[in-house]
Amino acid sequence: MHLKIIKCDGSVEEYLHTKVIGTFNNALALAGKPSVYAAEQFAEAVTYHLYREKTAHAITSDEVHLMIESVLSSTGYYEAAKLLSEHRLTRKLKRKRVEVYDDRQCEKKGCYYAPCQWDKSCITEDLVKKNGLSRQMARVIASSVEEKILMLEMLRVSRRLIKQLVIADMDSMLQAYKQLQIIAG
Repeated sequence: MHLKIIKCDGSVEEYLHTKVIGTFNNALALAGKPSVYAAEQFAEAVTYHLYREKTAHAITSDEVHLMIESVLSSTGYYEAAKLLSEHRLTRKLKRKRVEVYDDRQCEKKGCYYAPCQWDKSCITEDLVKKNGLSRQMARVIASSVEEKILMLEMLRVSRRLIKQLVIADMDSMLQAYKQLQIIAG
């Protein structure tokens, strides 16, 4: 059985055990108690539960997040659970506040395309459709670009800037991927 994750934006992707390890590790690091070993053990418990106890073939990312918080709280890492929850809420708020505008003029002089709310899934879809990238690689690039956009703490971001960030990150990641393939033989 392959478990699917239903993301907040409605997209569906494969469940990745490594993402759960990363989330645990990040939460523990936020609380000043980083432990890759603990993160791996906690993630193993969540993955086991999902594959052995769940009857559905899909679960929402919110449900996985709540499981992670529950594991952290029940194992004495209350601060890590609290900080993870705050971090997730802060990211959601930042995403809602970012407005994307098109800096190209439409046919009528002085008329600009209407701004829209930030949505990293648009980057993912474009990379898959226009560049033929795998969905997983496209999501990694989109997440990297989103991280940069959110760190800028700008409320309005131009499509041109986003496009430049996407191109730069895509080039870097594809270069790294090619180097890994050469090393792996």
